[in-house]
This record gives sequence, structure tokens and C-alpha cells, in this order.
Amino acid sequence: MPLFSELGLSEPILRAISEMGYLHPTPIQAQAIPVVLAGRDVMGVAQTGTGKTAGFTLPLLDILSGSRARARMPRSLILEPTRELALQVAENFLLYGKYLKLNHALLIGGESMSEQKDALNRGVDVLIATPGRLLDLFERGGLLLTQTSTLVIDEADRMLDMGFIPDVERIVSLLSPNRQTLFFSATMAPEIRRLSEMFLRNPKEITVTRAASVAPTIEEGLAVVPEEDKRRALRRLLRGSDVQNALIFCNRKRDVDILHKSLKKHGFSAGALHGDLPQPVRFATLEKFKAGELQLLVCSDVAARGIDIGGLSHVFNFDVPIHAEDYVHRIGRTGRAGRSGHALGIAGPHDRMFVEAIEKLTGHVIPRIAVEGIGSVEWSEDARGRGRGRGRGARPPEARSNAPKAEVPKAEATRPEAVSRPPAERARPMRETRRPERRPTPAVHDEAGPNAMGFGDEVPAFMLLPRRGVRAPDMPELDNQAAED
Repeated sequence: MPLFSELGLSEPILRAISEMGYLHPTPIQAQAIPVVLAGRDVMGVAQTGTGKTAGFTLPLLDILSGSRARARMPRSLILEPTRELALQVAENFLLYGKYLKLNHALLIGGESMSEQKDALNRGVDVLIATPGRLLDLFERGGLLLTQTSTLVIDEADRMLDMGFIPDVERIVSLLSPNRQTLFFSATMAPEIRRLSEMFLRNPKEITVTRAASVAPTIEEGLAVVPEEDKRRALRRLLRGSDVQNALIFCNRKRDVDILHKSLKKHGFSAGALHGDLPQPVRFATLEKFKAGELQLLVCSDVAARGIDIGGLSHVFNFDVPIHAEDYVHRIGRTGRAGRSGHALGIAGPHDRMFVEAIEKLTGHVIPRIAVEGIGSVEWSEDARGRGRGRGRGARPPEARSNAPKAEVPKAEATRPEAVSRPPAERARPMRETRRPERRPTPAVHDEAGPNAMGFGDEVPAFMLLPRRGVRAPDMPELDNQAAED
């Protein structure tokens, strides 16, 4: 196993790495760092938790240490799909670049744009941004990208899932064609392969594990319980496991809030994290969790990528993820950097198709576990899934029935008295029960005398009511009190 000192990094960076207690790089770091230092484009594919961030952070710091930035012209750009990921990358630059005089700036939503402009005006060596805020500031004239020599596209598959690829393509078109591009992804779907061919020039492809594999340090388990017992099952698992700290994933933001309140009601130290919360609240909650002030963090998939929480002991999937790839990213929050971790899931009887998709993707069956006091159930034959997290308006399978409905004649269904009427009378021709034809209504004249136009031979009834001093023809006189009413 190589040492960091053998990868060609400068002394200030090696000193910072040593102070953090690291001696040996991970496989993705050992292969990527020398290639990045040589100036080549890189396409890195590695599962979450393998150290991709340091794989581009460390050599990028070394490359940038030789010169200084100019105002509004960042020397390097790192694109991240979420604000949390951008913050984590910024923390890496602070830790590894503590002995280098380099500046960095964050361009993320939910923060003051004027402060971000001020940081860019002072000159930025490393700009870490989400695509939307970057384009917003660019269109306002807040920065120029012609001097950006290095582009990093991190978590490219997540960019694709979140619909950021058109923004990324536009950003790339604003950069110099002579740039160095580093492209990292946890999976390599055909769309990601196409994007890499668009953005990269003769890249070095680095793949350390097969796509969507689960780290061997993670112990998995899945409990299949009745839908109404899922919260009780989660509480039993939390109390029956040696949980130091844990992330609990739900599919929908609304369910995050509901489960968070339920756990607090039962005495658990829990916080909530999802995309609808204000940015300061999200940051404060995450910091409390990292500091150990909260034991549990109930979250949506906003926290499934890139949130590096040292020593996370457990991940719980309260909802089985709809997309199989999300399962790998969720449980990848634990078992990182060689540590052991536990990933436990809770499935309802209608989650069969989602579990099977995960097992097909990862290449192994998730071991089934039992929850004390709660009986396990078999998969339902109806695998279409409940409305929970499967799309708005979906009904539970038990609410749907394939049984043929009794045929009831419309005439009988709409007339209660039809039951007591003799058959002969009920069988009368329809023409005898029709309403009589409406006769043409005389035209109504106003003071000027023209006919009412646009209604053909029929006039709305309200227009036939007399007005003061005006009487419709061929209508009887009304007394004064009726006119007043």
C-alpha cells in the first residue's frame, strides 16, 4: 500500500495530511492524485465513501499553490449538486490547505449574494458552487470564467438525477477549452458516459470498484413488517441496537417531519433535515448532529450524498428508496474509511419490486431480520406499492378491487321511486318522460329598445326579471313589493 509521501504532493500538504492522522491513500486517491498532478483529465468512478473528495482536493491545492487569483476570475471551479456537498468540499480545502495561502468561496443558495460577490471581488483560487447560483451570479455580471483552468464535476450521477445537466453544459461552454477537467461519479450509467465524452479530452479512467457496489464493511439487514407497524419497528430496532448515532432516511419531506415528531415524542434525541427547511436551520441541525448533540437525524435524500460524518454507526431506511441507486448512496454514509457500519431497512408488504431492484443492482440478497414483538409478513401479490412515496394520489392496493360491479340501470339508480313502480310503467318510452320543449321567449327591451343579442331563442331567466320603471312585454304586472325584492 503506497504512502501519501510517494504521490508527489508538496510538503505543506503532506504536513496537513499527517496532522490529520492519515498515512495511506485510498485506492481512488492513490490512482487519481498522480494523474491530476500531471495535468490530465480524469474520469473517476468509485462508490460513495471511498475518498473521492480528497482525490481531487489534494492535487488541486498543489496545482494552485504557485500563483494568485484576480478579482472576479476564479482559477478553479468545483460544481456540486447540493449545498451540503459544497460545504463539505470547502471544509476539505480548509483542512488540507491550512499551510497554503489560497482563498476559496462558496456560491450556494440560501446565502447572501452580496457577500458572495464581495468574496469574488477579492480574488478566488477555488470556487465551489451549485450550478443554479453560479449561473445566476454570472448573468448579473458577478464573475468571469475565462481564466478558470481547472473544472471539477463532482457527483455527476446526482447532477443527472436532479436535472442539473443543462446548467452544467452551459457552464462548460463558458470555460476555456484548454482547461483540465476532473469528472467524478459513483455510478456510470450510459448518460454519464455520454457526458464524460462531451466534457473530457483523452481522460484517464479510474474505476476502483464495480458500479453500485456496497462496501464490505457494512452489515445489512431488512425487516418486512405490516405498514402500520413501521414506526414501532423502527423504535424497537433503535433500542435493540448499539446505536451511537444514525441517519434515518424517508422518501418524502412530509414523512421526515412526521417521523421526527414521533421519535421526539417517544424520548429520542432527534433532528430533521430536508430541502424545504431554511438554510440556517439545516446548517445548525447538521452541526448539532456532528457535534453529538443529536443522536438521530431524520432526513430525505438531500443528505444521502457526500455528507461525511465521522464514525456514523448506523443508517436506517425507514422507507425503501424508489431508485435502487439511492440505496447505495444512503447506506454509504456508514462503514466509511475502513470502519464498520450497520444499514438496516424497514419494508412494507408492498415494497417487493423496490427491494428486488436494489438486490439486482447490488448483486446480493439483503439478509432478512426479525423485530422483537412484531411479526414478519410476506410480500403482497400486488407489488405496485402504496401511495406512500410512490406518487401523489395513489391508493393503497386494498382500496382497489378487480371484482365486477353489479350492473344497475341508470334510470333506476337515479330514481329512488323506480323500485316500487311496476315493470310496465318503468318500461315506458323515454319520449314520454322528456321535459317539454321550451318555447321561444319574447325579446327583452331596454330603454333604448334593441333586442338582447347572443342568446339565440333563449334568454337566461335572470334577464327576464323586470327592472324599476321597465316592464317586460307579455308579463303580468308585479306589485311594488315584489319589484323591491
